[in-house]
Amino acid sequence: MTAATHSTLFPQVPDTPDAVLEGLDPEQREVATALRGPVCVLAGAGTGKTRAITHRIAYGVRAGILQPSSVLAVTFTNRAAGEMRGRLRHLGAAGVQARTFHSAALRQLQYFWPKAVGGAMPRLVDRKIQLVADAAAACRIRLDRGELRDVTAEIEWSKVTQTVPADYAPAAAKAGRDTPRDPAEIAQLYSVYEDLKRDRSVIDFEDVLLLTVAILQDRHDIADQVRAQYQHFVVDEYQDVSPLQQRLLELWLGERDNLCVVGDASQTIYSFTGATPDHLLDFRTRHPGATVVKLVRDYRSTPQVVHLANGLLAQARGRAADHRLELISQRDPGPEPGYAEYTDEPAEAEGAARRIRELMDAGIPAGEIAILFRTNSQSETYEQALADAGIPYQLRGAERFFDRPEVRKAGVALRGAARFGGNDSLLDDAVDLPSQVRAVLSGEGWTPQPPAGSGAVRERWESLAALVNLAHDFAAAKPAATLGDLVAELDERAGAQHAPTVQGVTLASLHSAKGLEWDVVFLVGVAEGMMPITYAKTDEQIEEERRLLYVGVTRARGHLYVSWSLSRSPGGRPNRRPSRFLDGLRPGSNATAGRTATSGAGGVERGFTSRPNAVPRRTQRTPARCRVCGRTLTDAGEMKLMRCDDCPTDMDEGLYERLRAWRADQAQRSGQPAFCIFTDKTLMAIAEAAPAEEGELARIPGVGVRKLNRYGADVLALCAGREPGEQDEGD
Repeated sequence: MTAATHSTLFPQVPDTPDAVLEGLDPEQREVATALRGPVCVLAGAGTGKTRAITHRIAYGVRAGILQPSSVLAVTFTNRAAGEMRGRLRHLGAAGVQARTFHSAALRQLQYFWPKAVGGAMPRLVDRKIQLVADAAAACRIRLDRGELRDVTAEIEWSKVTQTVPADYAPAAAKAGRDTPRDPAEIAQLYSVYEDLKRDRSVIDFEDVLLLTVAILQDRHDIADQVRAQYQHFVVDEYQDVSPLQQRLLELWLGERDNLCVVGDASQTIYSFTGATPDHLLDFRTRHPGATVVKLVRDYRSTPQVVHLANGLLAQARGRAADHRLELISQRDPGPEPGYAEYTDEPAEAEGAARRIRELMDAGIPAGEIAILFRTNSQSETYEQALADAGIPYQLRGAERFFDRPEVRKAGVALRGAARFGGNDSLLDDAVDLPSQVRAVLSGEGWTPQPPAGSGAVRERWESLAALVNLAHDFAAAKPAATLGDLVAELDERAGAQHAPTVQGVTLASLHSAKGLEWDVVFLVGVAEGMMPITYAKTDEQIEEERRLLYVGVTRARGHLYVSWSLSRSPGGRPNRRPSRFLDGLRPGSNATAGRTATSGAGGVERGFTSRPNAVPRRTQRTPARCRVCGRTLTDAGEMKLMRCDDCPTDMDEGLYERLRAWRADQAQRSGQPAFCIFTDKTLMAIAEAAPAEEGELARIPGVGVRKLNRYGADVLALCAGREPGEQDEGD
């Protein structure tokens, strides 16, 4: 479940451009209002990055600064692109293109192919594995099912890193890849695979990017036409960009720099596909004038979950670790993460099912619970345990919601009822929209109670139940809505692939859980050999496994359970041990020497526009300590005050109240929330310090250059006992 579905499902469209900015924190607001030039957003898990960039686009569109058709927002999954389109629609910015790299490139390729190449465009194959099998047969190389899958992955990696067959062997060696067959054999297979595609006039998904790049490089007239269409670019999950995708982005941009990228090097978990965080980490070097905004306020997880996440990264090594962001939870405290050890995997699965049943009995919906594992092969044990316990579940990564046959049939039935419902006796007793939907879908197989067991029947029921739940939410948000209005909403969601939430415990691999969140997360199988996985040998591979566990931890909002088993099957040798990544973090384990983050603080860094070739200087962060008792401070509010909340204060109460009254007046005049002027903790820090000149005021956390220029004179006047605008008697 995403943050979007966790909040109001059908929000009101903001009335004005400034209303789009309401509710954003100071850093998110900086992102939303930085509409010119290169912008790099370093966004930690749960810090509201999608909120920041969608509000940025919507604010630009609503303020007339950006034309909707001139904006291209790019992300990595159809789900993420669909969610982005849904959010933009609710913010009044419909018409903005939000697509994956592949879908954006495919549209351009289809449009320009007749002009650039001529004739019909080759057919796009959905799955390349059969072509790889045919290439292996032509080479007289026998591949089992696993090798076939792995060789296909090697071909995909070669193409996104722009490696031709002749260069595969040295490139794979340089990248330290653990090849499934002799590199010379893979190079031969790769070459024959390409020949077969040409002979059969087909292309694969990587070709879509390669051919689009080739056309834009060779045909300057076409490149100019694309650049005339798109003036502003936003790239989400920038840490996952491959060299090929980066090249395509550069060709889209040309000589311009209206680019906003968003990412987190600590969530780089797809390097096996060619993804690299280097483009994110080198952004300031390539764009010295860039504005860099760091989002570290975690709105998703409790302090206890955030503490574990920060602890995982504190032990990390490598370049990504040098740029880690230290999250600061904005939520109330919750329970400590739970740790459990089991004798074998079935016992671990049964333990998770028992705990889930207890949580559901306590009122937590099944749709707010997830079980996350390292490999898909672990799923079956948990499916069986949940089915035995009568707990509904859904597998992540299955067919897209609106493409499911039962959903398509339900849409036809609802559309028919909306048109001709007055003549349908089925709706005679339906008094409101939800009851109408229940009545229509009862004819498609929906029942008030779920069917027993698991399998296809249960999955169909879950899909229909999701539509029933959506109808309830829609009617609650729009009491006057009709069945026709709901059908229109479903059509819009289908076009955007913005699916409703299916009520059932989610089973997912850690990779497929990226970008999602739940109230309760079970991280299972967290043992050596599985986390890190056995074939992770190099330091870089080990660190990526650590980042994968970090992604898993940060999916949890409130409850987190970590478990492992001593053996795979009942009666097996108990020779497993908990993952090394938990050392020093789980109870009873010894700590591993950690490191200090060099760029963990949130905030904004302006570009060095006066010196085009300047490289930003790195500064060493030292721990903030209470100026009263000396304790290390981790809470954002305490760090602003430079003291613990419960330590004695010498704050001028009268000055604090004058500052609050002044802030309220400023907020009313500007039409923005009071905390966007200064937060309460910043006002308290000012009232404690009572600065007499700009330098003293500038040193107070929360008072940046922009706020100093805008509000500094007023604040200093209040600190001096004068009214804002009133001249000092000595002047």
